[in-house]
Amino acid sequence: MQVSVETTNGLERRMTVMVPKENIDGEVQKRLKDLAGRVKIDGFRPGKVPFSVVRQKFLGQVSQEVMGEVMQDSFYEAVLQEKLRPAGSPLIEPGDAKEGFEFTATFEVYPEFEVTGLDKINIERPVVDIGDADIDAMLETIRKQRKTWGEVDRAGQEGDQLTIDFVGTLDGEEFSGGTAEQVPLELGSKRMIPGFEEQLMGAKAGQELILDVTFPEDYHARDLAGKAVKFATTVIKVEAPVLPELTDEFAVEFGVKEGGLDALKQQVRENMQRESEQAIAVRVKEQVFDGLTGLNLLDVPRALVDSEIEVLVKQRQQDMQQYGAPVQDDVDSAQFETQAQRRVSLGLILSEVIKENNITVPPTRLREAVEKLAASYERPEEVVKYYYADKDRLKEVENVTLEEVAVEHIISQANVSDKNTSFDALMNPGQTAG
Repeated sequence: MQVSVETTNGLERRMTVMVPKENIDGEVQKRLKDLAGRVKIDGFRPGKVPFSVVRQKFLGQVSQEVMGEVMQDSFYEAVLQEKLRPAGSPLIEPGDAKEGFEFTATFEVYPEFEVTGLDKINIERPVVDIGDADIDAMLETIRKQRKTWGEVDRAGQEGDQLTIDFVGTLDGEEFSGGTAEQVPLELGSKRMIPGFEEQLMGAKAGQELILDVTFPEDYHARDLAGKAVKFATTVIKVEAPVLPELTDEFAVEFGVKEGGLDALKQQVRENMQRESEQAIAVRVKEQVFDGLTGLNLLDVPRALVDSEIEVLVKQRQQDMQQYGAPVQDDVDSAQFETQAQRRVSLGLILSEVIKENNITVPPTRLREAVEKLAASYERPEEVVKYYYADKDRLKEVENVTLEEVAVEHIISQANVSDKNTSFDALMNPGQTAG
């Protein structure tokens, strides 16, 4: 077998393979003889069909089968011989050489590179000290989650709940989905389209209002998107929030059977500590990934990017279906280009970091990861056994943990500085106090 390889553009290679003619002819003859011994043809007894008849009838079909298999087998043999790492499926085209069977395969290869510059990656690691004020703020949030409502005789304000009837009209005509009765609406929740809740601020029970609003341009109902409409609205009642008192009884209702309010506070502190540790890990990991992509170490195979775009498009469609939105078959794949490029690039760089540093997952670390997953189940020991009995499931956990270990290695090489931050700022980045 003769092989020649040329670089056409960047990571693209064109490989020409010549297979000796006798290899093809010999395999074709062998298969035709095998057919002659078992094929059924009208006018002949089984096993007694003349070879010339079999050859005439099946030569074309058998030759195509053999050449297809030879192209596939020879491609992978040639790739190993030339020490190439194809990325994506090759485009294989048969040639017309007389002295043998020739074909060309066009494909991209994985980039060859070394991961350098990890010490240039800057990471700002949040440091959170959860104090009593943080615990009090979280308890206040818990109280609000368990609030009830009490009717009041005053104008509605932010945080109140109005019960309303409304009828929506477009150009004087009622439209589908625009009418409802006895709808509870918390002012400030931003559940309704922009402008709706704002016009109900200060409304009183029994008051009738005409609300002028415009549907967003990207509204899911296309016949209403961007349209100005009116809602004839009647306020049935105004209710103010009633928060439960922080007592030992409240702690019991929250699931703390012993220790009362103090035990609840301790549980809240532990939960906040766990959440902050997870959030810090995510924040640091994001900075690691940003730093890796900023190194510009490699060209990315187009085939891998296209494949990743397909995955992202399918995920978008599944998400739309899950949330009841109309599923678009013609999703614009171009919007996922940057994200796909980033994901492929990160995958290649992390794989190289793992290979260069011989990073593996110690059995104890894998066990810890599985037990952590199992901890939220009623019978965690059975879940652990389930994972260790299923090699595929266990491999999934190992792959995730392997990435974590690789990220930890990168952090050890990077320039890391600690920054004190509040729990609220950590958990709600981008939000400003107002």
